Formats: sequence, structure tokens, C-alpha cells
Amino acid sequence: MLLAAVEQHEPPSRRLVDDDLAAAFLPARIRWLVAATRPALLRKWVIAAMDRSGPGLWVNLTCRKRFIADRIDEAGENIDAVVILGAGLDTLAYRLARRTRIPVFEVDQAVNVARKATTVRRALGALPLSVRLVALDFERDDLLTTLAEHGYRTAFRTFFVCEGVTQYLTEAGVRRTMEGLRPAAPGSRLVFTYVHRDFIDGKNLYGSQRLYRRVVKKLWHFGLQPDQVADFLAEYGWRLIEQAGPEQLLQRYVEPTGRDLDASDLEWSVYAEKL
Repeated sequence: MLLAAVEQHEPPSRRLVDDDLAAAFLPARIRWLVAATRPALLRKWVIAAMDRSGPGLWVNLTCRKRFIADRIDEAGENIDAVVILGAGLDTLAYRLARRTRIPVFEVDQAVNVARKATTVRRALGALPLSVRLVALDFERDDLLTTLAEHGYRTAFRTFFVCEGVTQYLTEAGVRRTMEGLRPAAPGSRLVFTYVHRDFIDGKNLYGSQRLYRRVVKKLWHFGLQPDQVADFLAEYGWRLIEQAGPEQLLQRYVEPTGRDLDASDLEWSVYAEKL
């Protein structure tokens, strides 16, 4: 969300993502940092600092939000609900609430849900009627049972979003979540991001040695390889529509801005449909 907020200082034609709520949802000390990046030179310095830790990740972490927003726009009236898994401080639910009344369920750990409720009250005054905050432990709780307690129905054609989450779960936790999505209505959609398995295993660091030392074995556990994704989805009744790696992100989102930025092969985004 910090990256999305910093991007708002770019002219509209040069932004990688549009999110006018991003800064408002951040803690005060981080909002101060965002404000400090108004000068273009400071923004370039921040992006360069980010890329020293993980080359190209500025593009991946901002453009995956564009990818998700574009897929939701494409789905349009063919969805009845949105479920955001591991929502954190993301603003998608609140931007959707401005233009649609379909229910949006934000799912996260209890501590994060409490923080989100406080953030929304501070930034917006109140929680929109269409948004429901759902506390869940992905490693232990049953996803659809918990969602049903907050008004979710399996008959809903649902757009599920799982952005920047899978790597933090164990394989058992990821598979438990996918199993929980099995009863989703045909025509439901899913976008999730994943980190390459060979990075988790330490076989290919993608130029991101600092990131590897900081997160792997301490925070990140699960990964996939691109050629495994279709079969992984098929196990749970989903059909792969598209994968977006660095080539797609650069072509769709970076090149039209004229900015000289690279993307990373470390993380990919997936779009799928429930059969």
C-alpha cells in the first residue's frame, strides 16, 4: 500500500496504479514518508532502494493491483460478490463500494481485521454497508463456513482475490484455502499471486539475495513454478485463464507510461475460472 500511495504522486499518465485511498489507509508515520516523495527525485530514490532489495519488485507489487482491478472490471455484472483473502490495509473493497452494492468480504487474521476496522473509521468515518470484515486463521479455520457466518452464499458467483498471501502460508494452509473454495459457484473467478518455488528453495535468487535472507525460512514458505499452476488449479476445480509474469506487466502497464522500469520474474499473478 505504501508503493501504491507513492505512485499517486506521479502524473496520471505515468502511474502504474490508481488508488486515491492508499495514503489515507496507512499509519501516520508512513503517510509522512509518502508525503516526502512528492519530488520526483525522491520517488526515484525510493524506487531504486526497493529494487536493491528485490530487482523489479516495485513493478510487480504495484502492477499486480492493476491486474486485479482490470480483471474485476472485465467480470463486471457476471459476479455477485467479492472476497479478498488476506486483505491487510488494501483499499479495493472501499473503492468498489463507491460504484457497486455487491457484498465485499475482507478476510484476514483477527488482529488485522481489528486494525482495518480502526483504519476505516479514521479514514472514511464508517464501514460501508456492502463491506464485511471476516476474521479467519487460514491455517486452521474453514473458509466458506466462516464466510457463511457473515452472509456469504455459495450460490454467489464470486471474485476471489488472494494478493501477496500464498507465500506466507504453509503448503497445507494454501491447500486448505483452495479446498475451501471448491464449493464456489461455477463462473466464479480467482486471482492469486505466487512466488517461484525455486526461490523458496534457494535454487534461484533472481538477484534478490537481501530479500531471500530477510523472508525465506522466517516468513515465506509456499511457492509454485509457472508450469505447475494449471494442474494445481485443476485439482480444485478451477481452469487457468491467464498468468501474468514480467513480460506481461511491462507490456501492459509500464511501457504505456514511458517509464524505464524492470519487472521481476520472482512473482507471478494468476487468473482462473471455476468450472
